[in-house]
Amino acid sequence: MKLYYDNDADLSVIEGKKIAVIGYGSQGCAQALMMHDSGLDVVVGLRESGQSWKNAEADGLTVLPIAEAAKQADIIHILLPDEVQGSVYENEIKEHVISGKTLSFSHGFNIVYKQITPPEGVDVIMIAPKSPGSEERKVYLAGGGVPALAAAHQNPSGGALQTALAMAKAMHFTKAGVIECTFEDETFEDLFGEQAVLCGGVSELVKKGFEVLIEAGYPPEMAYFECLHELKLIVDLIQKKGISGMYSEVSNTAEYGGQSRGTEIIDDKVKDRMKKILTEVEDGTFAKEWIAEFGGGMEKLNKLREKTANHPIEVEGKKIRDLFKF
Repeated sequence: MKLYYDNDADLSVIEGKKIAVIGYGSQGCAQALMMHDSGLDVVVGLRESGQSWKNAEADGLTVLPIAEAAKQADIIHILLPDEVQGSVYENEIKEHVISGKTLSFSHGFNIVYKQITPPEGVDVIMIAPKSPGSEERKVYLAGGGVPALAAAHQNPSGGALQTALAMAKAMHFTKAGVIECTFEDETFEDLFGEQAVLCGGVSELVKKGFEVLIEAGYPPEMAYFECLHELKLIVDLIQKKGISGMYSEVSNTAEYGGQSRGTEIIDDKVKDRMKKILTEVEDGTFAKEWIAEFGGGMEKLNKLREKTANHPIEVEGKKIRDLFKF
């Protein structure tokens, strides 16, 4: 993998170009403000009736309807939710994506799964920070930056990657380091990680551990602290020092228990099921399912949300967080 830092990126590549950030959620807000504060010509494209329009104006940014922002922009940076990008692109952006412009993303979903098919004469790039938007902004204001990925999917100009790196530099990502990748690499690894580990795997592991303890008669308050609250302490150690570094910080008892019993929980059968999830990401099965789920009104997702919200660890957790004021 190629890794790029500040000296590898040139802001002059995009100076004088207008950048339209389409969307003002967590990423849209953070990225628009960081590029604006770095002196770039940024406008935000939004629906006029939304609260986000007022928020962006209050933050000192120029706000335009999506179609007008796309029309004026040299770089169209789409940061809308994955599930709506395709329709918004078709209805409000597509006609303004003309030869010589750059189409930009922070996630490859809509390009990889062909919900958006750009014309051949435009550069198509990605700048994908490995952080929530609020953390990106916090680190930027402190003078640092978070790591990111960059990719050039189409490069008719010959300078697509340089544009992506310049945008990354404006947002301070090159202070930490930017890895060059492909849209496919980013999309497949991101979806797999969310489903198998970060959002799906961890959440289910926490819930199952909680269930085992309370079903055995242990106090739910103690089970909550053991299976959910303390998880952050361990994850923070792993992020800072790696898995071995985490083990060096906990007790020998905790280390021996974890090292000797962890594989009894996460065994090769789990790995086999993870491989199935990865295959469904790579072959488009998951994407088709999610696109159909959103188009059908998200009945399944809403039922899953309700089930999670009513799980005993969520009910107990709300009481505990209020009681201990953290």
